[in-house]
Amino acid sequence: MSERITTEADEFRASLPVSGALLGIDLGTKTLGLALTDPARSVATPHDVYARGKFKTDSARLAELIASRGVVGIVIGLPVNMDGSSGPRVQATRAYARNLDEKLGLPILLWDERLSTVAAERTLIEADTSRAKRRDVIDKLAATLILQTAADRLRATPAFERTEDGDA
Repeated sequence: MSERITTEADEFRASLPVSGALLGIDLGTKTLGLALTDPARSVATPHDVYARGKFKTDSARLAELIASRGVVGIVIGLPVNMDGSSGPRVQATRAYARNLDEKLGLPILLWDERLSTVAAERTLIEADTSRAKRRDVIDKLAATLILQTAADRLRATPAFERTEDGDA
């Protein structure tokens, strides 16, 4: 895997400039749910849902979005199984990330997305959103949840840092 692709938040953070937006992607078999952070990476907001097409077309759309929004890194939901094992969708996601890396050259964080779609669905049900409307927004809400949890982790202080005098 490319050195720009990681599953480690600390590695991803180290590869980013101090500020700049992040793009979150919930990679479905038929759609791409998208979310963006502000340049300070404090708040993730839903952006859009694209119907997936050929990779060339999808990556061109993403490149336009990245350029227009000042995106400096990408967070892609990694659909690991509940027991932590990898299935075929994990392999497909890793392949998509490698292709994006070749095309866009930005740091990519593969972020554990277990339960993100379930949480998004629950949020929409609690908001009394109709089934048809949920289907239209579930992917971008899942992308938002994935991106927000990653952004929160990126802003968190690493568990162990040395102070100026060398003490922990």
